[in-house]
Amino acid sequence: MKKIAISEYRKEFEAFIEQERHLALMIFLRVDRWGNSKTAVKHKPYGEWISYTWAEFGEQIDAAAMALLSMGVKEKEMVGIFADNRVEWSIADLAAMSIGAVSVPIYGTNSARESQYIVEDAQIRILFSGNQQQYETSLSLLGTAAYLENIVVFDRNITIANSDKVMHFDDFLAMGRHSDQQDALKSARSQLSADDLATLIYTSGTTGEPKGAMLTHRNILSMVFDPDENLTLGPDDVSLAFLPLSHVFERAWTYFTLMRSGENHYCHDTKAILEFLRESRPMYMCSVPRMWEKIYAKVKEGVHTAPTVKKILFNWALSVGGRVATSVRDQKPIPVLLSFQHKLAEKLVLGKIRAIFGGRNKIFNCGGSAFSAEIAEFFFNTGVLLLQGYGLTECFPICIANETHNKFGTCGPVLPLVDVRVSPEGEIQARGPAVMQGYYNKPELTQEMFTEDGWIKTGDIGTVDAEGYLTITDRIKDMMKTSGGKYIAPQHIETLLKEDFFMDQAAVIGDGRKYVSALIVPSFEPLEKYATEQGIPFSSRDALLKNPEILSFYRERIDYRTRHLGQVEKVKKFALLPREFSQEKRELTPTQKIRRKVINDHFKDIIETMYPDG
Repeated sequence: MKKIAISEYRKEFEAFIEQERHLALMIFLRVDRWGNSKTAVKHKPYGEWISYTWAEFGEQIDAAAMALLSMGVKEKEMVGIFADNRVEWSIADLAAMSIGAVSVPIYGTNSARESQYIVEDAQIRILFSGNQQQYETSLSLLGTAAYLENIVVFDRNITIANSDKVMHFDDFLAMGRHSDQQDALKSARSQLSADDLATLIYTSGTTGEPKGAMLTHRNILSMVFDPDENLTLGPDDVSLAFLPLSHVFERAWTYFTLMRSGENHYCHDTKAILEFLRESRPMYMCSVPRMWEKIYAKVKEGVHTAPTVKKILFNWALSVGGRVATSVRDQKPIPVLLSFQHKLAEKLVLGKIRAIFGGRNKIFNCGGSAFSAEIAEFFFNTGVLLLQGYGLTECFPICIANETHNKFGTCGPVLPLVDVRVSPEGEIQARGPAVMQGYYNKPELTQEMFTEDGWIKTGDIGTVDAEGYLTITDRIKDMMKTSGGKYIAPQHIETLLKEDFFMDQAAVIGDGRKYVSALIVPSFEPLEKYATEQGIPFSSRDALLKNPEILSFYRERIDYRTRHLGQVEKVKKFALLPREFSQEKRELTPTQKIRRKVINDHFKDIIETMYPDG
C-alpha cells in the first residue's frame, strides 16, 4: 500500500481527472480493455442470474444512448430513473451521461406524490421505470406531471399500456440499434467534460421537500479517487449493489467497482438480501447499520438461549477471532498458538457466521446513520470487516475507515482531499472537490447550506480526534432539550434500543419534556414466538402489547440497553406500537430515516399518555 505526501494529492487528483475525464468515458476505457473476456455486471430480475460481459454492457449503453438521441434528448436534459437495482439501471444512467444529459434517480419506494415532485422539479421528460408498482406509479403521472412525455419499462414481463408514450426497454434498445444516431453519439461523446453536470440526487427530505443536489463528473470522480490504494477491490472481486442506486453511497461505490474492473452484482429486493448474499458471495458491499443490528440481535439472542457449553465456546471463538483480526489490522505477526486456535475457532464458530454472507467477504462498508461500536467490534471479531464512513449527498465521502485505520465508534479518518473543521456550535463543516454545485433551482437554500467563507454545513454534530478520526454524535436538528435544560442526543439512544432482538424501530421523545420517553416498534415475529413459549395468551397484536408481562419484559430490556447512559438520558416511559413506521405514511424517508415531526403528529395521543403531568 503506497503512501504519498499530502502536498501531492491534488496533483495526483488532477492527473486522475485527466485520465478518466468523465464517468461514461471511464466505463468505455474498461469496455475496450476487457471486451468479451470478462463479466462486468450480473443480476437476477427473472429468478435466474444473467451475466453481461464488458462488451455486452457497453453495447447496451451505446444502444440506449442512441435511443435517447432518437427521442430528442439534448445536452443537460434531465432523464429520470425510477427503479430498484438492476443492470438496466446502470445502462440508463450511463447512456444519459454518454450524450451529456443528466440522470436523475428516484427512490424505488417513492409514492406517486413524492415521484411527481421530483419529475416536475427536474423537468423530466423521459422516465425509466422498473417493476409493476413503479410502472403503475409512472403511468399515473402521465398527463398529471408537467413535462413527462415517455416511460421506458425495464421489466419485460409487464404488460404495458397500448400507447406510443410507453415502451419496453428491449424495444427501446432495438430503436437505438436501428437508428441513424451513430455519428451524433460519437459527436456528443467527443464533447464530454469532467465539469459537465452528471446527476441530480434528491435529498431524503427529513425536514421538508427533497432538494436536488447538483453533482458534476469531477465531483463523483473525486468520490472514487483512491491514491493510497486503501481499497483493494480489483478485477477478480465481486461487489453486491444492495443499497438503492438512487443513494449517493451505492451510486459512488458502483462507479468505483466498475472503475476497478470488478464484477458488479445487483440486488433488486432488499428483503431477500440473505438469499442474494448466499448466491452472489460478494467480497464487497455497501450497507446500512439496520441490517447489521438485526443480524447481531439474532445471533446474540441465539447465544443467550444456548446451553452453557455453547456460550463458552462462542465467546472463546470470538475472543480468538478478535485477537487475530487486531493483529492483521495493526500489521503484526500472529503467534503460532493463536494461529492454531484461530483455525479451530473458524471451523467451530466463526466460519459459520461468515457463511451467512457468502463466506468470501473482504470489506463491507457501512454508513447512512449512527452505528454501534459494540456491533462493529462484534463483527470485526468474527472476521467480517465493517468499515464505517461518513458523508452526505451534498459532499460524499468526508471520511472512511480502511483495513489498517479503523477505530470502533468512529467514521474513520478524514480523507486527504477533504478539509474538515468543527464550528463553535460543534457542527462538522467541510470543503473539497466532492462538494455539490448547489441545489437545483434553489439558490436561497444553496446559500443557507454554506458558511460565508465557503464551507459546507453538514448539520451534524461531531468531533475530530488528534489522529484525524471523525465521530458523529447526532444531527443538530435532532438534538433535544428537556424542560430542565439538559441536551439529549436521540439517535444514540435509538441505536442502543435497536441493538435488541425484540425491538425493530424506536423514536425517542423528550424535546421540551421533563424526561425522555420512547415509542418502540417491537420485532413482532420473535415477540409472538416468545409469548407463545411463555404461555402468555393474546387474541391480537394490540392485546399482546398491553399485557403486563410483555410490558415488564420490555421494561427490563430497555433498562439493560440503556444502562450506561446518564440519568437524564434514560428512558423513563415507553409505549409499544402495533405497527411499523412507514414511508407511505411519511414517517420514514426513502433512506429509512425517521421524520420526527411526522411521528410526533401521528402518535401525539400516545405520547401525551407518557406525560400525564404535561
